[in-house]
Amino acid sequence: MIERFYLKDYLSFKETELNLESGLVVFTGPSGSGKSILMESILASVGGCSCDAALCESSVTWEIDEESCGIENDEINVFKHIKKEKSRYFINNQSLSRKSISSVASKYLRHLSLKDFSDFENANLLSILDERVEAKKKGIHTLKEKFKDVYTEFTWVDHELKIIEDEEKKIVELKEFAAFEIKKIEDINPKEGEDEELLTIKKELSKKEKILESIEEASGIFNYEHLVSGALESLDIESSFFDDAMNELRAIFDGAQERFDALEDVDVEEVLNRIEELSGLKRRYGSIEEAIEYKEQKKQELAKYENIEIEKHDLQQKYERLSKEVQELADELSKLREAELKSFESDLNVYLNNLYLRDAKITMKKTSYMKLGQDELTIELNSTKLEKISTGEFNRLRLAILALKSEHMSKNGGVLMLDEIDANLSGEESMSVAKVLKQLSKHFQIFVISHQPQLTSMGDQHFLVYKDGNISKTKELNFKQRVDEIARIISGENISNEAKKFAKELLEAS
Repeated sequence: MIERFYLKDYLSFKETELNLESGLVVFTGPSGSGKSILMESILASVGGCSCDAALCESSVTWEIDEESCGIENDEINVFKHIKKEKSRYFINNQSLSRKSISSVASKYLRHLSLKDFSDFENANLLSILDERVEAKKKGIHTLKEKFKDVYTEFTWVDHELKIIEDEEKKIVELKEFAAFEIKKIEDINPKEGEDEELLTIKKELSKKEKILESIEEASGIFNYEHLVSGALESLDIESSFFDDAMNELRAIFDGAQERFDALEDVDVEEVLNRIEELSGLKRRYGSIEEAIEYKEQKKQELAKYENIEIEKHDLQQKYERLSKEVQELADELSKLREAELKSFESDLNVYLNNLYLRDAKITMKKTSYMKLGQDELTIELNSTKLEKISTGEFNRLRLAILALKSEHMSKNGGVLMLDEIDANLSGEESMSVAKVLKQLSKHFQIFVISHQPQLTSMGDQHFLVYKDGNISKTKELNFKQRVDEIARIISGENISNEAKKFAKELLEAS
């Protein structure tokens, strides 16, 4: 629920704070007092819309999914919208986009002002129907989970079979291509690191004569080695450092000579040809290692093609078994739902009759398999499709669906926001809406703007929105003040004693 809301500097509002309770929260006040502005700013605080308020802030008891949005839960989470040069959104003082904050809030808050068809989607209708089945005859939830597992495996097997069938159509070409690619790499038979080794040999061969000539010329230094040793001895200087240096130099020259002697038998033309072959592989596959990896991959593919008939046969057997199992489980689900469907429709129509609406017709037809079975539910109001009924009828039908759903809810459903749902309704119709909302308020915190005394009297909490000069203000009303406000709604600014009496009776009855 939203425990506290704070608004600063938005249109006719300078500053207002609401300490909110659970249940049905009603906002009333004269036309133009700012009720819709207030509701809009509450929505804006959680990213439901944008507004130009300097600050709108909601303190909520909702538990945030820390992993998905990267924000840690506090004991009370604070959603905030600030507008200076641009709009900025925060949860617990951590900045995030409007889309992100709206996504978090959408799990807990719904604004029922427009024709939102989500309540009439097949998944939602089936969930309500299944909860009713479960309440009367335990086991449908277990059956649904079993169906879901089997259906998931069935769709995977079906997918794999389609892949094999597609491959079979071009299996000959694929086998020939895989064999060709393998042979092309195996004919060259590359080894990891071979290209680098050959390039080193090529480099040494290209410099061989020049290096050997340099070594031969430099080797003359050894003819004067004894002279240097004698000079050092005459200077009483230990000559070991010089001897070590000369020995290291001999070793370097000897090592180079041995390397080049080993290259005497190397065929330069053969090295160059080999380098060209390996370069061709590298141009095609990126590297020698990738060429070898590609060859192994093609070998695996070739083995798969050669075993495809065995694999297909196994999958076909599995498909037949799962197909039968999916059908049996889906039929079992359908049978349970069909048995409850009439009762579902009857109870829905009880709500609709109380809401002064025509009867609805719920039909169930079989469709292609999905995770919920093979059943698709649709609702029509007096044989009229939902797209063609009035907004008022649509919203009352939606209330009836929510009421049915709430009968089997085990936890709080979050926040519902409604804009003048009882507008243009008669007193009896308004009272019927109020009773349904009162039932829903056991599971939802409901914010509603009302211009009718019946719904207003049902509120668990009542706020008056009024103007003091040009400034909009809010005030939570006590019992006596509620009597006066409901009387104003009944009789206008000139409140009669009869209106006060009726207002008091409504409040006491509720």
